[in-house]
Amino acid sequence: MSSSPVSTARGSAGVAGRRTDASQTLPSKVITPRFESEEFFGHQPSSRSELPDPEPMVVNIAHCIVEVLAGARDLEQLARWVTDDVYAHLLKRDIMAKRARAATGRAPVRPTFTVGGIRLCEPRDGVVEGVVVVHGRARSRSVCVRLEGLDRRWRATAINVL
Repeated sequence: MSSSPVSTARGSAGVAGRRTDASQTLPSKVITPRFESEEFFGHQPSSRSELPDPEPMVVNIAHCIVEVLAGARDLEQLARWVTDDVYAHLLKRDIMAKRARAATGRAPVRPTFTVGGIRLCEPRDGVVEGVVVVHGRARSRSVCVRLEGLDRRWRATAINVL
């Protein structure tokens, strides 16, 4: 028995038992999707009413970023809270920080710092931009974070450390 679908056809000549491919007898029709799959299955924006308070998220991400750059935290721990672009940017900064520590011979040390001022603003619904000032022993830094509501949770779409 053949594995390909076949049909027996009797033509006008009356040839019995002639086998033809089923794909040759069926008309070919191109099926185009009626919707974009990204529209239904991609990241869906969320409104502010569907999202939790953004302030703890901004503070925690800033805290984690400072620890990642100091070499005290693994970057993969932030992967679910940031977008792919932000992750790639942080990975580059993490590699540069590791090279700088290796060149000077310093071991990674968990940084001691306090969180200073926190400023949040909402440029539009479902988007929060925040700045967290982090005071360490030697210097102070500001961590700027843009959060966007995607799939009913906050995700960092932009991070800058000054």
